[in-house]
Amino acid sequence: MASKTPKKKISPMDIPHDVKSLDLAREGLARIEWADENMPVLRLIRKRFEKEKPLRGARLAACLHVTTETANLARTLKDGGADIAVCASNPLSTQDDVAASLVADFGIPVFAIKGEDNETYYSHLRSVLKTQPTITMDDGADLVSELLTRKSPLPRGFMGSTEETTTGVIRLKAMAAKGVLKFPVIAVNDAHTKHMFDNRYGTGQSTMDGIIRATNLLIAGSTVVVAGYGWCSRGIAMRAKGLGADVVVTEVDPIRALEAGMDGFRVMPMIQAAALGDIFVTATGDISVINRDHFKKMKDNAVVCNSGHFNVELDLDALGKMAKKRTIVRPYVEQYTLKNGKRINVLGEGRLVNLAAAEGHPAQVMDMSFANQALGAEYLMKNNRKLKKQVYSIPEVIDREVARLKLDAMGVKIDVLTAQQEEYLNSWEMGT
Repeated sequence: MASKTPKKKISPMDIPHDVKSLDLAREGLARIEWADENMPVLRLIRKRFEKEKPLRGARLAACLHVTTETANLARTLKDGGADIAVCASNPLSTQDDVAASLVADFGIPVFAIKGEDNETYYSHLRSVLKTQPTITMDDGADLVSELLTRKSPLPRGFMGSTEETTTGVIRLKAMAAKGVLKFPVIAVNDAHTKHMFDNRYGTGQSTMDGIIRATNLLIAGSTVVVAGYGWCSRGIAMRAKGLGADVVVTEVDPIRALEAGMDGFRVMPMIQAAALGDIFVTATGDISVINRDHFKKMKDNAVVCNSGHFNVELDLDALGKMAKKRTIVRPYVEQYTLKNGKRINVLGEGRLVNLAAAEGHPAQVMDMSFANQALGAEYLMKNNRKLKKQVYSIPEVIDREVARLKLDAMGVKIDVLTAQQEEYLNSWEMGT
């Protein structure tokens, strides 16, 4: 059963914040509690955290998508004893009613407004860093980058960070390789119960949801071009195929390209796919995956969107220079009319379409991701002194515990090895 409104009412005026309107809090609270009903693993962790207070004394700055699911993670961390402040990890991913409720109902400082400009976005990052955190929690590594590039020293007692995304882990490993990283980072994204489920099933469903909400187009019979075939792209390709699309995959990695082909998808370079696609989705974590040359070859009225963390996957500067006119034709749909009259429709400013035009991942899958985040923060709190200045995968024992709890919540039972089976697996003497 989801916990209800906190008994002690907190005056929002006493909480540092920058949100759209606190008047939205009532609606936000209802949606937070709805999501909580579908996050049984995180609820179990919150119940333990309330008793044990494993994060007591920690100051936690979280740069995450401010959604209903994130709100339940923030509540869990606070109940675990942490002083937490939250900002958005993407200018278009904030749910304003949720941000308002976190301030008004849970007393959590929040700095996030949907549609904030770039200057406001970075001022919000700085606002959470002013709390002098001892742990940061990132979704794309922007907060860590801001922390490392500013001239002031690390906050006193700083222990490290956790990272939620593939993009962020790539950036952080690059920092570690260049000797820039000054503290340990727990890669939550490396957990099997995160990337195999959140990235595949969450991104697959929510991306198609965002495209459909933004355009109201029929997917069946359309040609959908998916850039990349990592876990996120696999989910998108699978869901698009399930909706009746002819799916084309583009890749640079021969192994992933081979896998896509054996999964039944056509595989080809983007320059070839550009002329075929009705809808294009990028999810690679790289820059200029769709560029000027690709835009030139696209059909009239092609739809282009991104489900990778940053909007750099689409070369929108080049598209802007190619266009003679730009028009908002629907919410979250900007139509670029090229000089030859051809139209290209960009969804959600090229930002995460599942959060810009929809609500992001379903609570059931974020339950596992945020369970890993909460337990990752606890692990960092307990073990930071033993850890080096590098990126660590989340411990397997945490990953398996999250899977076990999720199976229990789903009412699924599995087999247990017998003593004889365990002995066999641990021996080498027995052969054929």
